[in-house]
Amino acid sequence: MVIHISWHKEDDNIGHENELVSQAPSEQDSEIVEREGADAFRDALPWVMGVVSGLVIFLSILIIGLWAWAQIEDVQLGGPASSLLVWEDEYREMTGIDDVTEFDGTGIDLCIVDTGIDTTHPDLGNANVISWKDFISDMQEPYDDEGHGTAMAGIIAADGSLTGTSPGVSLMVAKAIGSDGSGTDSAIAEAVDWCVEEGAEIVSLSLGGDQGFGSGLFSTDALEQAVEDAIEEGVFVVAAAGNDGDDDDGDVESPGSVEGVICVGGITRTGDIWSGSSQGDNNGRLWPNPILPRQDPDRKPEIVAPGHEVPVLMASGIGNGAWWGWSSGTSAATAWVSGSIAVLLQAHPELQRGGVQGGEGAIDDVKSRIMENSQMKDGQSGHDDHYGYGLLDIDALIDSFENTSSENVIEDLTELPGPWEELLTEKSQAARRTTARVPPVSSTNARE
Repeated sequence: MVIHISWHKEDDNIGHENELVSQAPSEQDSEIVEREGADAFRDALPWVMGVVSGLVIFLSILIIGLWAWAQIEDVQLGGPASSLLVWEDEYREMTGIDDVTEFDGTGIDLCIVDTGIDTTHPDLGNANVISWKDFISDMQEPYDDEGHGTAMAGIIAADGSLTGTSPGVSLMVAKAIGSDGSGTDSAIAEAVDWCVEEGAEIVSLSLGGDQGFGSGLFSTDALEQAVEDAIEEGVFVVAAAGNDGDDDDGDVESPGSVEGVICVGGITRTGDIWSGSSQGDNNGRLWPNPILPRQDPDRKPEIVAPGHEVPVLMASGIGNGAWWGWSSGTSAATAWVSGSIAVLLQAHPELQRGGVQGGEGAIDDVKSRIMENSQMKDGQSGHDDHYGYGLLDIDALIDSFENTSSENVIEDLTELPGPWEELLTEKSQAARRTTARVPPVSSTNARE
């Protein structure tokens, strides 16, 4: 048994070795295999190259076809640059828009006086344009041959890749500025009158020019008179401070200079004043154009808002053909505040033109709340000729009309003598100061 077992093991080993030997190819066999493999590769190479070439041609045709379809159908492929989305988020957070989730301007009629509007823009597909008037060419359908109006409308009512401050608002659009970016006082004044007649709650004027003679005392300027008439009707008028900050003439532009207007300056994403934003002259002067000293809450500008590299919509056929870009200027800041006021009026309908507290008194009240609830810059204790009463905080502004009881408590406490009043004032001012935010490391021009 032992030998048998041992033999089987030896026989098994021999068989195993023979099996291994039989699996090892000879040198001649290896050469044959290599030659056959090379021949097979050469035979397959044309076929592989043909398939790859066909795929390249197919993809090229597909790309060209998509481009041609986009041109014919006016469809934008892709979306805004990621930097634009980041900048928009930063500005929305800074101004408190993201904290207002239950209101979007629905039911509020806002009139934009500008270069028109491109309603074919993909981000304006849901825009509720209820009225249109062309004071330049008397065209019956909305259009924009300069692009500025579409950019401002987008800041207010965009609802797509970018989101406006009040996407639910009802838009009235008056084209009173031509393709060269300019318009006459008389045409713009007529447009403002039209806005009021159409029932607008807010008139947004992202424009400005020289003040009329005697501005603040009596005005000979048609636009300033139209704006004053609108305010008397209880219409909120929001206008740009101007963009001459680098070579400032000493005061904000008209009609932002009109007492009852909410005049808007511009800030950057760090919360600093934008270098081009115009400053106000609130001490009064006799020359070259006499104006009276301004008092609270009408010191100019009243407020600041996003005015540097603000994400905007681009009208069709303007620039390099992109649908999205950015804009710097107090025009953008004005549109941002106009849309925010629409949110405020939706939240507090009593302040509307036909509300129980509406009228010129409501405008004065809102301006007083702006003075008390805007975010001051570091070191600011009162109105600043560049920074106004502070940066827009729409969430705080809305809440200020709901906290009258707490305001009464503060008023009672501030009547206490000595250090209590100083402490409360210091705490209030500290709470209103803004916190600087650092912009993206690599900010690129979204138009390129």
